[in-house]
Amino acid sequence: MASTQRRLIVGISGASGVIYGVRLLQLLRNAGVETHLVMSKTAEITLAYETNLKVADVKASAHTVHSIDDMAAAISSGSFRTAGMVIAPCSMRSMSEIASGVTTTLLTRAADVALKERRRLVLMARETPLHTGHLRSMTTLSEMGAIIAPPVPAFYMKPNSLDEMVDQTVGRVLDLFDVDVGVVERWGENEELKRRPALRGGAV
Repeated sequence: MASTQRRLIVGISGASGVIYGVRLLQLLRNAGVETHLVMSKTAEITLAYETNLKVADVKASAHTVHSIDDMAAAISSGSFRTAGMVIAPCSMRSMSEIASGVTTTLLTRAADVALKERRRLVLMARETPLHTGHLRSMTTLSEMGAIIAPPVPAFYMKPNSLDEMVDQTVGRVLDLFDVDVGVVERWGENEELKRRPALRGGAV
């Protein structure tokens, strides 16, 4: 059996940005972390729009795949120990459902379990602009212990490609689980970053 620290649930909802979930799975597999994937039906559609990957390609990166409709899956129970869950990306519908506590799919049920068991839950919320209802759901979830982590790029690293931007963002999310996959350009640790000139008057 994998240790709790080496077992993570990855949820992929139907929001734009499916590549974040795909890359998470790839990096976690390379790091030897046991992953449990639950992917919404809309996420499968988004995958076809945004990438050249097949659903089977994504599932192959996970150690265990659970059907979105399987409410009896291991990850639906708090007795199945994990380090927590990431939903990457997280749609506003999924986020709002989790905030309400009334869950209808395995994706949102697994997130609800993470909250009730006081495990780490990270939601890579993907929407803009946000209305008050979205913001209230985020506040509610933050008060319940979740971490809202929108996939905001770090431009200080001067990324050369979309892949570098995705890796930096995903790597920072995995930092929240104390999993270092070696893809993060860390401020203060990279000599090239240190040599870059400061903004006049400082950042505002």
